[in-house]
Amino acid sequence: MRNVCAKMVPKVLSDEQKESRKKLCLDLSQRIENEPDLLDSIISCDETCIFTYDPETKQQSMQWKSTSSPRPKKCMHELFEVQGHVVFFDIKGTVMAEWVPSSQTVNQQYYVEVLTKLRERVRKKRPELWRKGWILQQDNAPAHKALSVKQFLANKNISVLEHPTYSPDPVPCDFYFFPKIKSVLKGTHFVSVENVKAKMAEILNSLTEHDLWNCFEHWLHRMQLCVNSEGNYFKGDCSGFPEFVK
Repeated sequence: MRNVCAKMVPKVLSDEQKESRKKLCLDLSQRIENEPDLLDSIISCDETCIFTYDPETKQQSMQWKSTSSPRPKKCMHELFEVQGHVVFFDIKGTVMAEWVPSSQTVNQQYYVEVLTKLRERVRKKRPELWRKGWILQQDNAPAHKALSVKQFLANKNISVLEHPTYSPDPVPCDFYFFPKIKSVLKGTHFVSVENVKAKMAEILNSLTEHDLWNCFEHWLHRMQLCVNSEGNYFKGDCSGFPEFVK
């Protein structure tokens, strides 16, 4: 016997929720396998908050020390929130990035306005998707699942991939896109909000098709991991054998 701490997970899933996660991931994996061009039609999106200062992670702040050297220390820093950032991207690159006004919350009315801008951006930036149709991949945030948003997407003939509830682990933005961006921002003190926005634009422009291809490849792999774990949460990157979280 040993005394162990509880494992932190996003949600304690019921058997029905685990089965739903497994089924949706399995169905999408099989669909992509049967339709190889499907990945080219998917536009993924999510929102996040960007800070003028975000401390480095413990791993980023590691230092080489001798066995007799004192362990380095770091104090807790306050996070200075800028505002929300909404990003839409596909396997070729960033389709649209939108800064949320500081006094605005991402509610259903605002999200419909963003989707309206997205349609115009797809028409200009991805004319091939505009002609043949594209598929939106989003999570189950309240603004995404609102009735007005569903009606807008249906009226504009925009297909949406069904997403399992309480499932941040197989979301491209959560496991790859935002962590990749924020790892560059961490540990840097930005003088102003405009400096943060300029740096964000620089990072987004530097992303290559290879980066985004890796993102979608990892997405497929993580869906398979969800199936293999019988719908349980898992952790770890896609290069090794992740630990399944019961």
